[in-house]
Amino acid sequence: MENGFTHSAFALGYEAGINKSTIDGNLVPPGALVTFIQKGIQYLELEANLSNDDLDTDEDFQFLHPLDLITKDVDELRKVVKEKKENIKKDKSKGKEKENVENGREHDHGLAIGKDKEPARENEKQQREKEKERDRERTEKGKEKAKGKEKPVKDVSDINHTGEEINGRLEDNGAGGGPEPMDICTSLASLPCEIPDSDVTVLQGHTSEVFACAWNPAGSLLASGSGDSTARIWAVDGPSSSNKENGPSSVVLRHFKGRTNEKSKDVTTLDWNADGTLLATGSYDGQARIWSRDGELISTLNKHKGPIFSLKWNKKGEYLLSGSVDKTAIVWDVKTGEWKQQFEFHSAPALDVDWRNNNSFATCSTDSMIYVCKIGENRPIKSFSGHQGEVNAIKWDPSGSLLASCSDDSTAKIWSTRQDTCLLDFKEHTKEIYTVRWSPTGPGTNNPNQHPVLASASFDSTIKLWSLDPGRLLHSLNGHRLIHP
Repeated sequence: MENGFTHSAFALGYEAGINKSTIDGNLVPPGALVTFIQKGIQYLELEANLSNDDLDTDEDFQFLHPLDLITKDVDELRKVVKEKKENIKKDKSKGKEKENVENGREHDHGLAIGKDKEPARENEKQQREKEKERDRERTEKGKEKAKGKEKPVKDVSDINHTGEEINGRLEDNGAGGGPEPMDICTSLASLPCEIPDSDVTVLQGHTSEVFACAWNPAGSLLASGSGDSTARIWAVDGPSSSNKENGPSSVVLRHFKGRTNEKSKDVTTLDWNADGTLLATGSYDGQARIWSRDGELISTLNKHKGPIFSLKWNKKGEYLLSGSVDKTAIVWDVKTGEWKQQFEFHSAPALDVDWRNNNSFATCSTDSMIYVCKIGENRPIKSFSGHQGEVNAIKWDPSGSLLASCSDDSTAKIWSTRQDTCLLDFKEHTKEIYTVRWSPTGPGTNNPNQHPVLASASFDSTIKLWSLDPGRLLHSLNGHRLIHP
């Protein structure tokens, strides 16, 4: 078996000229070849099953980009082809009508055209009515399913208005500040928007991937972290700064002196404190660093034994929380620069952390578990299990009563701390969900009368907006395109 594998690997490498490729093998994700083969099989399946009612099968593929074939499944590809065919038909129909009117054929062909068009219009009208009826039926079915599945939603309403998490902890959570009241347009179409070059500011200076960025909450400063072993603080005054000869200026925060290509120097995460005076950075070398807004290194926090993937300031700015591949989370006392408490509950790397209030927080991990911890407690005060894959991100709602999570199992969930249960389970994504965010609405915000909305971003190239009442999908934003298999 081993000899066969070696021979196959050699044959593939020789025939494909892989040894001559300039691609860095370290950047190729595990299983990439298998993924391409799977997509190839799907391609053949698509070719075999595409209907050629109006166009030949070969012509169907002119509607698809090569990237579509390796990033979308068969059903998605069929949908793309069908939609583009329908658009072409509509355009042709409109073009013919316009041409007939412009050529002034009313007298000679008016009757014929009128006779042809009237049934066509009638058919179009009937078709539209049928489509609307189908949409109404789908919507009603969706609502019924949502109501049937999400019975606990009633409890969400109770929590939003009465729970002890909201009434008792709003002050501790630092609620009250935040954005101005906002209006939410539920009829907004999810269409891509082209931004003119004149409104784009390009920040150039990093020499490797940029992993994270964060706006300073108190000014026009943007912090960024990169694989070039630096973080930068950019002075961004707006689009006009792009007209400067050398672009916006930046302060370079060096995490390693001298030249290095070591992966351990990647700056993986960063976060500003609430008043924007201090910036914390986390690195692949396992160290957290605190910098002034002028770029001065104030302290280096060294206790983790693995890369830091997430760090957050609490509202008061007295503590910094970090989560690491070493399976632990650490609360740091910023004044002393020393660790206050290390939490060792996970059995696998900790991927994300988020403060609930100034003294308690949540952590998630590749072990599929979520723990709610409190400073001074030696065990988790709550634990949530239910995800079937790595939990990539967690986020408390502004009131601190609901916790959103997302996972490699393609689901996003909302957990109630009062009931210690999963209230809502959103399953419409088709691939891993990478992050979740709450809207600045609902209890604990300056928009308390607006319903909270959860956004989730996935490897399926979509962003989805979820309503908590009655637990349904509001919008699916489909403009992004994958750049990897």
